[in-house]
Amino acid sequence: MGARKGMVTVLRRDLPTVSKVLRERLLIRTEKRRLGVGSAAAAARENLPPTMNLDIQCEQLSDARWTELLPLIQQYAVVRLDDCGLTEVRCRDISSALQANPSLTELSLRTNELGDAGVHLVLQGLQSPTCKIQKLSLQNCCLTEAGCGVLPSVLRSVHSLRELHLSDNPLGDVGLQLLCEGLLHPQCHLEKLQLEYCNLTAASCGPLAAVLRAKQDFKELTVSNNDMGEAGVRVLCQGLAESACQLETLKLENCGLTPANCKDLCGIVASKASLRELDLGSNKLGDVGIAELCPGLLSPSSQLKTLWLWECDITAGGCRDLCRVLRAKENLKELSLAGNALGDEGAQLLCESLLEPRCQLESLWVKSCSLTAACCHHFSTMLTQNRHLLELQMSSNKLGDSGVQELCQGLGQPGSTLRVLWLGDCDVSNSGCSSLASLLLANRSLRELDLSNNALGDPGLLELLQSLEQPGCALEQLVLYDIYWTQELEDRLQALEESKPGLRLIS
Repeated sequence: MGARKGMVTVLRRDLPTVSKVLRERLLIRTEKRRLGVGSAAAAARENLPPTMNLDIQCEQLSDARWTELLPLIQQYAVVRLDDCGLTEVRCRDISSALQANPSLTELSLRTNELGDAGVHLVLQGLQSPTCKIQKLSLQNCCLTEAGCGVLPSVLRSVHSLRELHLSDNPLGDVGLQLLCEGLLHPQCHLEKLQLEYCNLTAASCGPLAAVLRAKQDFKELTVSNNDMGEAGVRVLCQGLAESACQLETLKLENCGLTPANCKDLCGIVASKASLRELDLGSNKLGDVGIAELCPGLLSPSSQLKTLWLWECDITAGGCRDLCRVLRAKENLKELSLAGNALGDEGAQLLCESLLEPRCQLESLWVKSCSLTAACCHHFSTMLTQNRHLLELQMSSNKLGDSGVQELCQGLGQPGSTLRVLWLGDCDVSNSGCSSLASLLLANRSLRELDLSNNALGDPGLLELLQSLEQPGCALEQLVLYDIYWTQELEDRLQALEESKPGLRLIS
């Protein structure tokens, strides 16, 4: 009977549901972060200054555990109690603890059913004259428009607050209007605002545009996964165009943008030299929209580093325009084109651009881009010469064993710098493991390899295992989701993890 490795907590930006899983930079967590309560309590007893964060996730807190934690909530600068089953009942305790904590700079209560009343209590605790909080996350806390009435007074009184996360709460346009009233107050100095999945429509774009015009210190706006549509986004862009704010991050994924919006965004990208990240995934921009956007990206003033265009209906034609940007802009470091039908033609264009001296891209995502083994020769040649690319996401393409063999030939050459390679669901079989096993011994830069959801079994995995066991193998993380093996191999894999603590096997 087949065995599988034990599940490990992993958060990934995995398309096509990238925003729903995690819209931050790709993170892989192999264990929950826990607070050692004993050592923290000992430090408190000895009157030592707090040196650790209170960081608890996915733990149902008993009454006894809660009694242990309350004194720590009063002391620590960073308090995170995410997905801990907290409800309104605990919020009165939290409020009192926060009022007694003059050191607090960050509070996160994500994914707890606090409700409007519970959130109100928490916010009351933050309105102490001694409060110095800078970052507040109430994502997915069941806050509705009915509970937003308290937001203006909080934003007026908590002068230190710089970052507010309210995503995954059904605020609606009415709740957003109340939020913006607080944001417009002269004593509010918020710089970063996250509002994903908040049931916003085009009606919210006017108030948000007014905030952008009024607040010169505003740096980050995330409104992805709201139905703003072409008209709403146009209003938002007008506000940005008329604002002196030094915006650094703008996230508009799945907001109903059209090619017409790309002309507005072109002007924003060209005029906002401060802009570093632009996320436009899951919008039907098409090649026409990309052609409208690229002149802004090519502007001498544009300093964009991260561009996310996953599932935007881009073909090889739009890829040709983007390649002009890659060849011209040294500042562009991260590009996602995942979920677009680029095909082998688009892949060849990308690889040719990555060979140009001015191209210094470090991360390329071409997952689910209709690639075949035919494009792997171009990637292999590029990887042999390119010294800037550090991560390559090629999952969910029909590369097959022959395509993977081509990739390994390039990566096996001296001087290869790639550190992370995703080949999940690429039609790799046991036959393809021979070239991968050789690569693990020849390559000194590769640190992470994902082979999930491929037709691998004991024979192929055994070849990989034999390379992993060698002292010269530099790999630090191997991901093997949806792959099965026997108990005998399971025992060897466990022994390998014990003998090489720097290696993580995730499945």
